[in-house]
Amino acid sequence: MTSQATTTEQVKNTRQRKTGTVVSNKMDKTIVVEVSYRKAHPKYKKIVATKSKFYVHDKNSKAVVGDTVIIEETRPLSKLKRWRLVEIVQ
Repeated sequence: MTSQATTTEQVKNTRQRKTGTVVSNKMDKTIVVEVSYRKAHPKYKKIVATKSKFYVHDKNSKAVVGDTVIIEETRPLSKLKRWRLVEIVQ
């Protein structure tokens, strides 16, 4: 039983977590989170700011537009939702 408990802990630790800002909460139990990051261009080495939008499952519909949230990847919940809300930071 202890080996199974450690296996489930390892699975939870391998999931990606991202921090972003809520840009839409108009859907039922779903929010759209925008994650911004900066990285160097592979050829020209200039720092480029990019952003990605993720559809996130918000079970209790607590997040509002402008909140900073932490999201975690999960199994597919619908056609576009692959992330779930872990915590509202601010």
